[in-house]
Parts: sequence; C-alpha cells; structure tokens
Amino acid sequence: MKSIFLKIMAISMAFVVLFTTMSFTVDMHYCGDTLVDMAVFHDAKDCGMQMDMPSTDACTITKKNCCDDKQVVVEGQDELQQTLEKIAFHQQLFVTSFVYTYINLFEGEEQLDNFYTAYKPPLVSRQIYKLVETYLI
Repeated sequence: MKSIFLKIMAISMAFVVLFTTMSFTVDMHYCGDTLVDMAVFHDAKDCGMQMDMPSTDACTITKKNCCDDKQVVVEGQDELQQTLEKIAFHQQLFVTSFVYTYINLFEGEEQLDNFYTAYKPPLVSRQIYKLVETYLI
C-alpha cells in the first residue's frame, strides 16, 4: 500500500514541477467589449474589422479602433534548486511530520479471523413473518 502511495506522490510532484516551470502566453482579441478569439501559445485571430490609419498627413481626425488585443503572459520559475536555508526549522519540522503522518495514514487494516465460516444457517421451512402478519381492513 505504501509503494502505491509513494508512486502517486512521485507523479504528483512531477506534475507540480512541470506546471511551476512552464511558461505560456494567452492572447485575447476583443471587438468592443466582446471576446472574439482566445488562443494559448500563438496569436489570436482578428475579427476582420481592423481600421486602417489614414495615408495622408493632412487628415488630422482619426477614429478610435473598436478592436483591442490583450496578452497575458504567465512566467514559470527558472531555478528549481531551492535551498533549505530559506525555510525555518519549525517549517521543516511541520513538513516532515505532516509527510510522516500522511504516509502512515494509509496502512492496511488487519484482517480479523472469522469464526463463523463453519456455521450454517438453519433451513427455513415456513416464512415466519407471513404467519404473524396482521392486516388492517
């Protein structure tokens, strides 16, 4: 039982390391206040309503573009080596005691001896509950 628990703990720790070190970008394209497209790891598609800037310098009036692109960048950590000097002694003590008690939580139960394996139930010749039933009419 402990070996299964240790395998599950190792796999979960591998996922924790993977997701804390992974960086990704989420691109979002809004048309007005409505989210049109969202993409992870690449650019979001636009809605085709992009406004062109005027080609002449004589035009001084420009309209505000109704579309907006937003980008959310999630940076993962670069260093995996964390020193234990940063963790206080009482925190180390708490972590070790927590892991120890959590591992011992999954110990198998002892099977009790069943003394009634040779016992055979009596043969029922009549249904006794049918004999003592009463009906209200």
